[in-house]
Amino acid sequence: MSTAANVVVNDKKEIFGWAMYDWANSAFSTTVGTVFLGPYVAGLARSAAESAGTTTVSFFGIPVAPDSFLPYCISFSVGMQVLFLPILGAIADYSHLRKTMMRLFATIGAVATILMFLITGSLWWLGGVLFIIANLAFGAAIVFYNAYLPDIASEEERDRVSSYGWAMGYLGGGILLALNLAFFIFSENIGVPGDLAVRINLASAGLWWFGFAYFTWMRLRPRHSARTLPAGETYASIGFKQLRKTFTEVKHFPETLKFLLAYFLYNDGIQTVIAVAATFAAAPVIQGGLEQDQTTLTAVILMIQFMAFFGALFWGRLATWIGAKQSVIVSLVIWAGVVVYAYGGLKGEGVTTEFFILGVFIALVMGGSQAISRSLFAQMIPKGKEAEFFAFYEVSERGTSWIGPLVFGLANQIFNNLRVGILSLIFFFIAGLILLPFVNVSKAISDAKKYGENTNPPVQ
Repeated sequence: MSTAANVVVNDKKEIFGWAMYDWANSAFSTTVGTVFLGPYVAGLARSAAESAGTTTVSFFGIPVAPDSFLPYCISFSVGMQVLFLPILGAIADYSHLRKTMMRLFATIGAVATILMFLITGSLWWLGGVLFIIANLAFGAAIVFYNAYLPDIASEEERDRVSSYGWAMGYLGGGILLALNLAFFIFSENIGVPGDLAVRINLASAGLWWFGFAYFTWMRLRPRHSARTLPAGETYASIGFKQLRKTFTEVKHFPETLKFLLAYFLYNDGIQTVIAVAATFAAAPVIQGGLEQDQTTLTAVILMIQFMAFFGALFWGRLATWIGAKQSVIVSLVIWAGVVVYAYGGLKGEGVTTEFFILGVFIALVMGGSQAISRSLFAQMIPKGKEAEFFAFYEVSERGTSWIGPLVFGLANQIFNNLRVGILSLIFFFIAGLILLPFVNVSKAISDAKKYGENTNPPVQ
């Protein structure tokens, strides 16, 4: 049995340490997932296709459009997460090894990111393989990170703390991106070829992730000591039993499941827009892209990062004014407008200016819609099952969208037009706008509290 620890909430030092993990791992989301890896790998894949005299590249014998390769890898990595994250969450909730498992997967993800320095020429496929590993580890670590939110913040403080974490992520990811932008722009002047500069930037995200996570490991407190296994059991067998028990109890949380479905859909759209934005902006006009150079692209993403810092904080306040669910609904209306304009606008001589303006709207809603969704969900889950429930939540969290990249990749490959791929994502925002109003938040919170009063699950 575990020994209960003194429960401490709203401790500023611990909240800062928790938020610093967002600062640390957001480098992967920005430098790798949003800016450099997509266009770089797509460019290498295009060169490989041209050398072979075809329009596709072969990945394990499967013909793939160069611009669709990374979206397919994103989709596959999340398919792996669907299999592994729920069982990892159950193990963490039972074992009280939440912090240890978070550290393990953060290290795996950071190392895989550092190894992206090796992606060159005919090794274009290595970019997809390393991304799958890093993204799987990224999602696993985030499960345990999110599961700490109910532990470190009281109910009335969760919107603010969640928004603070997202804001710190945008600030940290933005600072490294600014450094990478400066290095990329001046790399040729100091004798560093452009492709080498990209590889250095990719590896720097792993170093940033690994290094700044130290503050999290120092400040974040385990809530209980590690739990001893019963005779004849392993953590895996216990985890499966815990997960099976949770599946039998989901009938107690109908509103939570309804919210989870809505979130799965609309956030899949959000994550796909973020993941394919760089590819869309850099691709040739003939393919439906904007044909923006790497410097312009990175500058826009950098602007989004720093504006999103303020956007996340603003959405935290908006949630207190009009309610958390209503503030998310407002953000989804804006997201729907973004994809419609990306399809029908952004043409002619002023395309760069329009791209910047569109980026402003994305920045305003990007962090806020996700931060408020996270804090809202944290109030809807039963105590003692945080990691399990956040494992399901993480299936559509940052960088782990699944259906969206698949829909985008197929639409682009079928129509050979990236704009059609972008427009196809409006389905996810409309679905969210249809489902979310029917979620009874008060009942969801009441159901979770009632479960906690009637049971005595282990709390980490």
